Amino acid sequence: MGTDANGERPVGSPAAGVVHSLAERHETLATVESLTGGLLAASIVEIAGVSGVYQGGLVVYATELKSRLAGVPGDLLAERGPVDPDVARALAEGGRRRCGADWGLATTGVAGPEPQDGKPVGLVYVAVAGPDGSEVRELDLDGGRDHVRSTAVIEALRLLAERIHAADAAEESGGRAGAGEAEAAGSGRR
Repeated sequence: MGTDANGERPVGSPAAGVVHSLAERHETLATVESLTGGLLAASIVEIAGVSGVYQGGLVVYATELKSRLAGVPGDLLAERGPVDPDVARALAEGGRRRCGADWGLATTGVAGPEPQDGKPVGLVYVAVAGPDGSEVRELDLDGGRDHVRSTAVIEALRLLAERIHAADAAEESGGRAGAGEAEAAGSGRR
């Protein structure tokens, strides 16, 4: 993979894009990982200049650690198991809160080779929690264990990049709906 003009950031790295965007915004990031087991954090910390952005992360592979370290409600885990959209959201929010970061990014899912708790291999949830709320994305991934895990990292970073971009757009428009959107919708919201 090539580097930028300063020979520092990997060109095309989704992590480089989010690190750069967060640095420009003077905001911080924390990660909470289950199925990716540290790959997400590793992809972020390989970017030069990340120390001003990345607060740290949790690898909570065991279900009990999702509750104890990341703050996921124990009753939620008991009822739905660790591979669930609400668990992913709670992981992202817990990481953000526990690490004192502006943004939390989380992964949970089934990498394989066998299904887990009735959930199929390749079912993954990535979640982001930020200053304006949280979002979860469900992924249905094909391929082997390594592919599922590496794709989960890319998709988590992509989701974060989209949320940062949306926050930038909202700030540029003065914190309200994009130009003409509210009026066209007839909401008149300000």
